[in-house]
Amino acid sequence: MAVYTEVAFDEAAALLHTLNLGDLTELRGIQGGIENTNYFVTSERDGATLEHVLTVFERLDFAQLPFYLHFMKFLAGQGIPVPEPKANANGDILHTVQGKPAAVVDKLRGRSDLAPGVAQCEAVGAMLARMHLAGRDFPMNQPNLRGLPWWNETVPVVLPFLTEAQAGLLRAEIAYQNHVAQGPAFAALPRGPIHADLFRDNAMFEDGELTGFFDFYFAGVDSFLFDIAVCLNDWCVLHDRDHDGSLDTPRSLALLGAYQAVRPLSAAERALLPAMLRAGALRFWISRLWDLHLPREAALLQPHDPSHFERVLRARVRDTHDLAALLRDDALQPA
Repeated sequence: MAVYTEVAFDEAAALLHTLNLGDLTELRGIQGGIENTNYFVTSERDGATLEHVLTVFERLDFAQLPFYLHFMKFLAGQGIPVPEPKANANGDILHTVQGKPAAVVDKLRGRSDLAPGVAQCEAVGAMLARMHLAGRDFPMNQPNLRGLPWWNETVPVVLPFLTEAQAGLLRAEIAYQNHVAQGPAFAALPRGPIHADLFRDNAMFEDGELTGFFDFYFAGVDSFLFDIAVCLNDWCVLHDRDHDGSLDTPRSLALLGAYQAVRPLSAAERALLPAMLRAGALRFWISRLWDLHLPREAALLQPHDPSHFERVLRARVRDTHDLAALLRDDALQPA
């Protein structure tokens, strides 16, 4: 992802030695995201080549990070394919690079599938449900730091950069989401640790098989339904510049049906899926507006286009009543 902190080869090599990961042979900055500094690190140990990812955290602090790292380690111990953080001789999985918090985790096999079909969406839906079930026993608690309170704080900051029509949509939607959050159905939503950012580029496939989820650094305790909505809004829409944000029905049903087969949705979840789809679109529209108009300097920074999620949000508002068709019992059958 973006490179804010330039890590010297010798410094990375020293860290790998403390983790018993052998001798560093390659250090390569990763382009693609905007939150943290990430490097691919390759090392040699006992004749074997090892591949990991070094992350230097730019916004999260030492107090917040144990939740994310221990959640990943917990999920790995439960058989969920996620990158496992590497510990030093004292068992520490949170490290320091240039005075900033850092972690080294396994590099998953394969590559992201940016043009997923029904089969990929089924695999993601089933694995997401497995992850939610496993995570219910995770003992640590930390809220979703990009949830409703953050939306309420950030909307006034980005409003001056918008057209009148965009500002009207943003004000109306944040008011709607605050209204939904005060209702009994929202209070009844099943909750637990969620990924909260499971886009297509945060999952890996090899030979058509899902090899795991990664980048858990937006995770937090929130409704499972919000996690589902974030996935649907990325995995099941078109991503060309001419799209109108509509959901693709076959992929949406595949993801929801596979999820439902592992963890059946509650009545409250069925009732609020249209609202949470709107919430997921709002969350990423706000954050992309913030990243575009209030950027930080980075060697490889490439802000995402906010207009994509503006179109997705407009489509979710337009289709709110029609989205209930996705939740029919006969529709939610795995292929």
